[in-house]
Formats: sequence, C-alpha cells, structure tokens
Amino acid sequence: MKAFLILEDGTVFTGTSIGSTKDMISEIVFNTSMTGYLEVLTDPSYAGQAVVMTYPLIGNYGITPDMESRKAWPDGYIVRELSRMPSNFRCEGTIQDFLKEQDIPGIAGIDTRALTKILREKGTMNGMITTNENYNLDEILPKLKAYTVGDVVSKVTCDEKYVLEGNGPKVALMDFGAKKNIAKSLNERGCEVTVYPAGTKAEEIIASEPDGIMLSNGPGDPETCVSIIEEIKKLYNTDIPIFAICLGHQLMALANGAKTYKLKYGHRGGNHPVKDLTNNRVYISSQNHGYAVDGTSIDPKVAKEAFINVNDGTNEGLAYEGKNIFTVQFHPEACPGPLDSGYLFDRFMDMMKGAK
Repeated sequence: MKAFLILEDGTVFTGTSIGSTKDMISEIVFNTSMTGYLEVLTDPSYAGQAVVMTYPLIGNYGITPDMESRKAWPDGYIVRELSRMPSNFRCEGTIQDFLKEQDIPGIAGIDTRALTKILREKGTMNGMITTNENYNLDEILPKLKAYTVGDVVSKVTCDEKYVLEGNGPKVALMDFGAKKNIAKSLNERGCEVTVYPAGTKAEEIIASEPDGIMLSNGPGDPETCVSIIEEIKKLYNTDIPIFAICLGHQLMALANGAKTYKLKYGHRGGNHPVKDLTNNRVYISSQNHGYAVDGTSIDPKVAKEAFINVNDGTNEGLAYEGKNIFTVQFHPEACPGPLDSGYLFDRFMDMMKGAK
C-alpha cells in the first residue's frame, strides 16, 4: 500500500505503508543511531514526535527484549528500508508486526537522506503520514502548522510509585518519561530505587528520606512543566544530592532562573561528542532532545557549566554551586548508544556517600 509523508512546507515523499494505516500528524525529527532502533521506539522522550532513522536499513535483528519502557511512544516511524528477514538468536518478531501491534503508522522506501537534509536546513517541522492517495494539501497544511506537541509528560509517567529493591543508598527517581536503564544503572550499583510519578509533591519525596534524588529524561517543551518546576524548587532547597538527566536537567535549570530554547533540529543519536570541563576530556554520548539550556542565562553564583557540546557549543551539563547537585543533557545510561559517560552514576554514588 502506498503511503505519503507530507511536510508543513508542502514537500511530499511517496513510499510504502508500514505498521498502522491510520493518518498521523506529528513533529518530524531524525535520529542518527546505527543500531538500537527498538530502544529508540520505546524511549518515552519521543512522545509527540515521529522519528526518521537516518541509517538506511532498519530491523535487521528484529524485535529483541530491549524495550526501554512498557510500549512504543513515537507517533510515527520513517525509514529507508525495513529488513524483510530479521536474523538474531534473540529475535522475537519483526519490526513490521511490532509497529502494527503498537498502532504506529509509518512509511518506508523514501529518501531519508534527502528528508534529513531538509530538516537540518529548514529546522524541525510538523508532518503527516497518510495512505489516502486523494489527500488535499490545501486542507492538510493548515492542520500541520497548527499542531503542537502539548503536555506529554503526563502521558508517559508511571501511574503509581514502585520500588526496585536494593541494599545500598535509597534513591527517589522522578519519572518524567524515564528509560528503564536509568533505574537499572542505579539498581546495579546496589541502590534501592523508588520510582515516583511526575506529579508527586516534593513533600512526599522529602518525607521518604532518600539518600539521593534522580530527575529523569522525558518528552516535550520543558517550559510547559510549570507545576513540576515548582516542586523541583523545593527539592533544590534541601541538602539531598540530586542527579538529573535530559529533561530533568532542563527543569532544574528553569527552577533556578535559567532559560531554555528550542534547537533548530535537536540532538538525537548515539554519536554526539561532549566535553567534560572538569578534566577537559571528550566523551561520545547518546542524546535525544529538541530543547537546550541557554548557557548565558545561568547565574554563575548558582551554577557553572560542566559539559558542552563539541559540535555546536551548546550546554550539556551544570554543576550547582554549594550544592550536591549536577545535571547533564545527554544520556549516561545510553540504550542505545555508547557507555562512555556511565561514570557519572559512580559520581552520584560518591556524592550520596559523601553527604552521609
């Protein structure tokens, strides 16, 4: 069956329908990872977006037990070619069947390189995937321009708190759309991890007397998380060590008077170099974000830049003055991506031990 990807600038790509055949309008973003497509599909940070995979062949090892959350979150999936015969000893099915089960519409057989060049040159834009060959651009384009991602954190967070048992420090993990490997990375280091829904009040977290607090990744525009930012302000005013990743990093910055802004086309993939300003070493990182903290808006008495992006100089992390708080824009838990920055979890462990 034919499918069409229509961008808000009027560009149309024609390909083959994969997954669900329903019409979809979403923000179109691209990911440069060469592997880890299942982790990308199940990363809650993609809620409200349709993902273009720049690597030309997707699905060659099928669906494996590597899901980063309970379901797939992107609104749509866009690839050059889907593997017809997946081969892997862990393979449990095909990506085609997975997309149908998850009710995610997609399109294959288009020039994803040309599409990515458009998104890089013009910036991220909205688009539609449809199987309707009689589509009307005059009707569709206004709808595309009017689309907004809106509140997606409430859709991806857990419904109620739960605990991963451990014999070490007690960590409260705020779930704004947390990937499973964040809790797993802490749990493997002996931590007892209690995962809390995004709307949990700071008073409940503080009353549980955690040794540390983790603020997770998540989707959407950080400035829309007004009530969550107010709770983070209360957590900041305690002496509890805090480590934040991605959206959590942005929310902590906003809670302390900094500003965020939307990047032209974001950072999404497993090959982004970041420089640790404490030791001048460069690490290759996994990233997935469309917004960034404005480094010039940070009060130097509150925090200093700890990491920067080597490619474009954007802020990639903050260390808070006089506080046991550090935050990073990238994903030290990876999945998918390199494990170069996994040492940051060890830094958090040392911070919690030092606070005792």
